[in-house]
Amino acid sequence: MISQRGVHLLTAHGLRGSLQKAALSTTGANHKSYKLVVVGGGAGGCATAAKFSSKLGKGQVAVIDPANMHYYQPMWTLVGGGMKTLEDSGKPMSEVLPRKADWIKRKVVSFDPHNNKVITDKGQEINYEYLVVALGIQLNYEQIEGLPEAFETPGVCSNYSPMYVKKTFKSLKRFKEGNAVFTFPNTPIKCAGAPQKIMYISEEYLRTHGKRDKANIEYFTSLPVIFGIKKYADALWKVVNERNINVNLRQNLVEVKPDSREAIFQNLDKPDEFKTIKYEMLHVTPPMSSPDVLRNCAALVDGAGYLKVNKETLQHESFPNIFGIGDCTNVPTSKTAAAVAGQFGVLHRNLSMVMEGKTPQSVYDGYTSCPLVTGYSTCILAEFDMNGNPLETFPLDQAKERRTMFHMKRDIMPSMYWMGMLNGLWEGPKYVRKAMHLGFSR
Repeated sequence: MISQRGVHLLTAHGLRGSLQKAALSTTGANHKSYKLVVVGGGAGGCATAAKFSSKLGKGQVAVIDPANMHYYQPMWTLVGGGMKTLEDSGKPMSEVLPRKADWIKRKVVSFDPHNNKVITDKGQEINYEYLVVALGIQLNYEQIEGLPEAFETPGVCSNYSPMYVKKTFKSLKRFKEGNAVFTFPNTPIKCAGAPQKIMYISEEYLRTHGKRDKANIEYFTSLPVIFGIKKYADALWKVVNERNINVNLRQNLVEVKPDSREAIFQNLDKPDEFKTIKYEMLHVTPPMSSPDVLRNCAALVDGAGYLKVNKETLQHESFPNIFGIGDCTNVPTSKTAAAVAGQFGVLHRNLSMVMEGKTPQSVYDGYTSCPLVTGYSTCILAEFDMNGNPLETFPLDQAKERRTMFHMKRDIMPSMYWMGMLNGLWEGPKYVRKAMHLGFSR
């Protein structure tokens, strides 16, 4: 946790004087000031803005995000499998942002943490007393040679982008025979289980539509394991073995040749060794990184370009009036919406304490969740902390495929997201877990 000296630093910077008085003032179209600025209108940004705009009042909070639509991205696995539509997963940004917060529909192009301001693509200076960075993670398809152009050709798809997710189910329906290839890149990614969720869905689709005997299903992952948490990895190995799915470890997609329908993989343990495989269907999970605008501000990020925060308090290590939430931070846990929910309660309490001149006390345990959908009616609900220990909500073995967990993923979680999380009302299942375990769980 940050020391009391860090809190005193706020006063030393003069934040609680001049900026607090200027919180509502505007000195022209190119200069605005707010008590709290939230950069990013994703899950963490919306939840933060909802909670603090209700607490601080109208005009005290601004959200900066250029997007017209807000998507519930965990649904894209189901969109790719034909169980939901892309339209089911999105709502206009204007409907999900809190009314008491100002929406600045621009893109942030630079951070100036030493002067407590951000700059938008229109040259507008937005001053803040406190800042929450919730920018998410950036997709880098162009780092794979042949992409994104190959998405314009048959069989190449990706559930990670609204531009390409519809192609996944189209590719499944058009599949005749050959290799169905699914990839996991050599970078951190959001929802590390998603690359294989669509593989299991595809396998079942091909099986139920009489195409499985003509399909060879291949999973190429840069990781040395099928999943990072052993309990769930053991369960997934049983799934792939039972379904005759080939798993290729330490293999990274480096090029797609759409004319010859070939994918080229590099052996990460032998970098000079490459493997070429023909594909009928190729589902690409792109390399990812923190957003360019964040990486370009050396004062805010670590060596990998992620927002440098205390992993327990979510407060920035150098600027005590800055907090981070979600995929753009360097918190060592999986990047999922469930992790954002677990982080949100900690951020809310700690930022509130800092606003009151106190030292942050709330601690994030690294909770995250990955509902590993294994078909059209089954799911393994993986839940764990940042140390890789299972942290399960229900008093049963969640490493087993269950229909109940599938319905939770498909039917319950979207409503919890739209009505609870985005409104700042859902902080993860901590208290549900305690109730389920009669108060004896962590």
